[in-house]
Amino acid sequence: MNNLSDIEWRKTNSRVAYPDALAEMEQRNAAIHAGELPELIWLLEHPPLYTAGTSANPAELLSQQFPVFETGRGGRHTYHGPGQRVGYVMLNLKKRKADVRNFVHALEGWVISALAEFGVNARAVEGRVGIWCDTPQGEEAKIGAIGIRIRKWVTMHGFSVNIDPDLSHFGGIIPCGISEYPVTSLKQLGIDATMEDFDAALKKAAPDFLAAIDKVV
Repeated sequence: MNNLSDIEWRKTNSRVAYPDALAEMEQRNAAIHAGELPELIWLLEHPPLYTAGTSANPAELLSQQFPVFETGRGGRHTYHGPGQRVGYVMLNLKKRKADVRNFVHALEGWVISALAEFGVNARAVEGRVGIWCDTPQGEEAKIGAIGIRIRKWVTMHGFSVNIDPDLSHFGGIIPCGISEYPVTSLKQLGIDATMEDFDAALKKAAPDFLAAIDKVV
């Protein structure tokens, strides 16, 4: 099942309104479950907005300068906007390894591997949601977010990685409920990578991600 050619790999260059993306995920989830359409990895950008996960605390929404959308994914508040690569991952875990923890770990590993292509030593931190790295100033900062939902063993939502967004937009929330650490991006780390560069790194690392969630035969 770890053959990328069996999965639709879609990239949308125009900014996708969040309600439209959510509707597409809902429809695709049902179609994948029914065996009517292939699995989908969808790379896109959103206009500036905040989303609230199932554990969101209203006190962590500090500003409503951008629209706020309720979403069924796990986690708390996060920001999406231009310059951030969002990846929605719709895979059928019934045909793979039906293990939610393993899927999240593999998703983290996929993003970490892609960032390694740019010399970023990213990592997941126990007890702290997201993808983390060190800044040139020597402090830990969040460079990516993970948030998923699984319905009928078909995954939805996925990850976001900061390539070159306006980091001041994160000031309207406490990202994922964690206020002690800043948010960073490839650009702020001094790395001039395009969205296409990062997409290529994701594609290169995708086979290992799929192998990690494949059934052990």
